[in-house]
Order: sequence, then C-alpha cells, then structure tokens
Amino acid sequence: MRQNVEIGVISDTHGLLRPEALDALDGVERIIHGGDVGGEDILDDLSAIAPVTVVRGNTDYQPWAARLPVTELLEVGGRTIYVVHDIEDLNVDPAAVGIDVVIYGHSHRPVWDQRGDGVWQLNPGSAGPRRFSLPVSVARLQVSTKYIRGEIKYLEV
Repeated sequence: MRQNVEIGVISDTHGLLRPEALDALDGVERIIHGGDVGGEDILDDLSAIAPVTVVRGNTDYQPWAARLPVTELLEVGGRTIYVVHDIEDLNVDPAAVGIDVVIYGHSHRPVWDQRGDGVWQLNPGSAGPRRFSLPVSVARLQVSTKYIRGEIKYLEV
C-alpha cells in the first residue's frame, strides 16, 4: 500500500473547470471530486492530472452522470476516506466505522475541521462559478499512517 499520498480535492465545478483550479491540483497523485460536476469533460480534464474518484451531486442529473455513485469509500495512504456530496446525506457514523476523513461539497463553503470524535471534515468549497460572495477554492490533502494534513487553496479569479 502506498504511503504519504497527496490528494487534490475539488467540488461544485458546475461545468466550469478554471485554469487556476488545474494549476492548484498540479502534481497530486489522486483527485477526489465532491459532486456537482456539470459535465463529463470536467472529469476527462481532471483525469489528465491524476486518477479521479467522483460522487454524484444534486445537479448531476444528465445521462452520463447516472454511472456516478452517491458515496465512495476509499483506502488511501493507510487512511479511510468517505466521500458524499451533501454532508446531510452522510449515512454512517464515521468514527464508529473507522473513517478518518469525510469529504463533501454542496454548500460551496470551504471547511477543514476536526470533529470532537477525531474525524476530519473537508469541503474544498466551489471551484466553479462564483456563488454570492463565497470564495472560489479547491483543497489539497496529504495522508499517511502518521498524519493527515489539509489545506484550502483560495483561487485568484
């Protein structure tokens, strides 16, 4: 099993993959998209950087999106990562089942926080069209058996 893995995390592209987002994800070994992709071409472009894991968002209703899962459970760098678009749809107790990080989108609000039970929550925010006065952002996540580190990357757009 590969240790010390750098993951790019993106969500809510809504059909817009900005060059700044691609630059911020450059060099990652894996990409996780938290849903509301907005077009299959977005996933193709991200796949040119690294292998992509994606979940279906509430606006991913096009025929191509029917193949996308609603949730994903990954083992990466000795850690367990659960991915869901809307945190309100979390259907497990993460700490009880050994999940280290929950990745989600939907709100367009960046979050990097550790819950009281030790589970990290990461919402990279929205990398697509700006919504209200919210920032445009992605995240990078480093995981290993020894540490979990996350960082929100605010994009200059």
